[in-house]
Amino acid sequence: MAKVAWIGLGVMGYPMAGHIRKKGNHDLTVYNRNAAKAEAWVKEFGGKAAATPAAAAKGADFVFCCVGNDDDLRSVTTAANGAFEAMGKGTVFIDNTTASADVARELYAAARTKGFEFLDAPVSGGQAGAQNGVLTVMVGGDKPAFDRARPIIDHYARMVTLIGASGAGQVTKMVNQICIAGLVEGLAEGIHMAQKAGLDLPAVMETISKGAAGSWQMENRWKTMGEGKFDFGFAVDWMRKDLKIALDEARRNGASLPVTALVDQFYSEVQKMGGKRWDTSSLIARLNNADKK
Repeated sequence: MAKVAWIGLGVMGYPMAGHIRKKGNHDLTVYNRNAAKAEAWVKEFGGKAAATPAAAAKGADFVFCCVGNDDDLRSVTTAANGAFEAMGKGTVFIDNTTASADVARELYAAARTKGFEFLDAPVSGGQAGAQNGVLTVMVGGDKPAFDRARPIIDHYARMVTLIGASGAGQVTKMVNQICIAGLVEGLAEGIHMAQKAGLDLPAVMETISKGAAGSWQMENRWKTMGEGKFDFGFAVDWMRKDLKIALDEARRNGASLPVTALVDQFYSEVQKMGGKRWDTSSLIARLNNADKK
């Protein structure tokens, strides 16, 4: 049994921390900016709640984090009362936030200076994957730290891979989001085309999903996209945050991402339609909205 701290109990972090507690029976202390959320988690899973990230991290073997963005991440690590104030030598910090590769490398360097380890470990699989403990985790950092943390990460994951050095996990998550964005737009346009042509949409999807066009997005989202239902997890606001990170990284490393940039603009149109909290499959709403103009 390890002593574990968890920082950030949002829609992803809350169930992820729960899996560590339930499956591993680890001694878990949680911190959340909204203290009531932390108390609710303790009531459901046990463990303890802490008043600050530093208090949660004190004496821990592993410190996990899942917050919103680079600024949030710095606020719970290197800012006053952040986890880095209290972490001991040899501790491993595992960051599940989707953030920039720059902040991952920055915090890796800060951690090593203080004598502990840092892994950037963003996840894919959405809210449902977090709730079911079947996330995909892409990791950047040093192998000895990864090998130590892997058994704990396994509690909420079905696939965990060390990709490379610090920052590699975050860049891999960018690749993931780039691929999803293009797939969802293609699926939206295909469904839109089928509907405009008066085709039997279920028959079309049943047929093409078994061929080269098949994907997770098609299998899981074509029906709700066709019905105009967009309440299934990862929000447009969060996707735009992730695509901005990817586009910023591409400007630095010279990658050409014309489709990603275009889909990002399409998502901005969805936001203007009132779809900030719709899930990412809502790209089809933009196409349908154009029909009404």
